[in-house]
Amino acid sequence: MTTSLSSPRLPAPPLYERIKGALREGILSGQYAPASLLPSEAAMCAQFGASRITVRQALADLQNEGLIFRRHGKGTFVSLPKAFQNVTALQGFAEAMSAHGHAIRNRVLRLGTVPAPTDVAQALQLAPGAPVAELHRVRLLDQSPVSFEVTWLPEALGNIVARADLATRDVFLVLEQDAGVALGHATLAIDAALADHATAAALDTGAGAPLLRVERLTHDAHGTPIDFERLYFRGDAFQYRLRLDRQVAAASQSILPLQDTV
Repeated sequence: MTTSLSSPRLPAPPLYERIKGALREGILSGQYAPASLLPSEAAMCAQFGASRITVRQALADLQNEGLIFRRHGKGTFVSLPKAFQNVTALQGFAEAMSAHGHAIRNRVLRLGTVPAPTDVAQALQLAPGAPVAELHRVRLLDQSPVSFEVTWLPEALGNIVARADLATRDVFLVLEQDAGVALGHATLAIDAALADHATAAALDTGAGAPLLRVERLTHDAHGTPIDFERLYFRGDAFQYRLRLDRQVAAASQSILPLQDTV
């Protein structure tokens, strides 16, 4: 006598996983187009026979995956394909994005001369409290806010930049074309941050939304620091990309100074 063995029956996935899977499939298949408004939470509760807490859990996971974003008081939207900038070359944001066919506009929120904070003075190699130009801007990518940027410049350069059309021009191009500065190199530090209320308002996102934070110090061709910036990008709309070569990494490691061990 033979006995047939059947595979054990797997438990059904939790309801929020099924909701998440259905929404993800709809987004990836194009049923929900980029930038389109998803059904309301109440509509999803009725559609899936779920509680609001369960629907919100599914939406939170999709937001963490970057597939959707929420706008306070407006609803939940399908994310646009992320714009990206390669960081293998020193370029301004508009310069890089225009090369990919995007339209860039800048909204100037603040521009004036202030005493340099300690960290800014140190970065620009100035005396603490020395006058610097401080520029606050929102960068609009295809008419949608994508980054909030704070820029500090030595006063003399800041006076030149202040006379430029900052709604349409990158600071880098103003420095090169109007101030006659030859740009050299920049150092970047990149990490994650959460939007505070002011940044959230500037970027039309919720407080606590994930941001890509970039700190960039740009030097001229002689190695003098001339531009210190903190850039806050919407995590659902932008990414940096770079190429890493093994040979370059190996060469860099070979010249690192030896450190004493304790």
